[in-house]
Amino acid sequence: MTQTPPRTQDHMWHDLGIPEETIALRKQIRQAVVERVAPHARDIGQREESAESFPWKAFRGLAEAGAFAVPFGPDFGLGLEFPLLGTCTTTEEIAYHSSSMAGVYDGQCILVPKALSFASDELRARLIPGLVSGELVFSFATTEPDASSDLSAGALRTTAEETAEGFVINGRKRWITNSPVADWVTVLCRSGSAMTMFAVDLKNSPGVRIGKPDLKMGHRGQLTADIAFDNVLVPRDNVLGGVGRGLSVALATLTYGRIGIAAAGVGVAQAALDLAVDRTRSRHLFGKPLGAMQHWQYRLAQRATELDCARTLYQKAALRVDRGERVPEPEAAMAKAYATRLAGDMARDAIQVFGGYGFAREISETGETFRLEELYRDAKVLEIFEGANEVLLWVVARQLIGRDVTG
Repeated sequence: MTQTPPRTQDHMWHDLGIPEETIALRKQIRQAVVERVAPHARDIGQREESAESFPWKAFRGLAEAGAFAVPFGPDFGLGLEFPLLGTCTTTEEIAYHSSSMAGVYDGQCILVPKALSFASDELRARLIPGLVSGELVFSFATTEPDASSDLSAGALRTTAEETAEGFVINGRKRWITNSPVADWVTVLCRSGSAMTMFAVDLKNSPGVRIGKPDLKMGHRGQLTADIAFDNVLVPRDNVLGGVGRGLSVALATLTYGRIGIAAAGVGVAQAALDLAVDRTRSRHLFGKPLGAMQHWQYRLAQRATELDCARTLYQKAALRVDRGERVPEPEAAMAKAYATRLAGDMARDAIQVFGGYGFAREISETGETFRLEELYRDAKVLEIFEGANEVLLWVVARQLIGRDVTG
């Protein structure tokens, strides 16, 4: 049986300055995740990717619990005063049990809602109720085989040509979360010398082809695949933010996304810390608990301090957005780079605390299962997607030193 250790967060971290609505939401979402995600989490993390393996039970369970309503105002959702902070808090709670599922949630409830904030009222009324209910699955597509960190018009190969009937899209997107089961995708295209973002109906647009799910080291429950567009006609009404303004839409959306991935990193790091602390109390070496060894006392104290910093960074970035600041930098970049690095470091330390058991998925003789190898595999991609950490450190440096020097 997989370990379920006590949460150190409950006695080591304090909700100073956090809105009461967020504190209440965390409690509500934590219970929902325990009931709706945790029972399926190990299966989600271990199964090889396929369209059939999409985590429908957890996905629909979160929708039924109201988790997909968190980002939206009273017209479609919960109408929170601090919706991004609430959504990121939800992401952290999901990631504590399943980083894969947090990735699914990020696509459905952080990236796409922000992209759809640039849609017409009519399109929003058509799509958002299905998103909130979980009846529709959404994807967000900017990355291509040769364009990821660089989303310049020169790097982008997917094109949208304006015609009398609308726009015709040709090209290929890669690593697109939820795409094997998605109903809609928001997609960034080159249109002339600029870029435009569109909402595309994947199920009812001739010329769309979804590839087989990618087989990845980790995040196996977060299905990704190529989306190929072959003369796909998209109505003008499906343009997001206006023709030629796609890059602005994409960058604003990805800023939201990096705060969400920071929250996922915090969830993973918290889970690994809790496992490590519990093990230092129960594992004995040379006649005393591992936790009596000063090395592990200091190392875990350091990680607990870093975890508090990481959580504070993502909350600060989210609060800046919720209070009306358009670009929450440098905190968003700092939070994502710092929290996701910490997730990997903490998972590695926890494996060391567990020794051979940390390296194992299951002890065949006893049936004991262990989560740390999954946490370690999952943590790595958090440093890569939605802004590679090296790029985000450059974002921080540009503000710190000045673009006139950094470029």
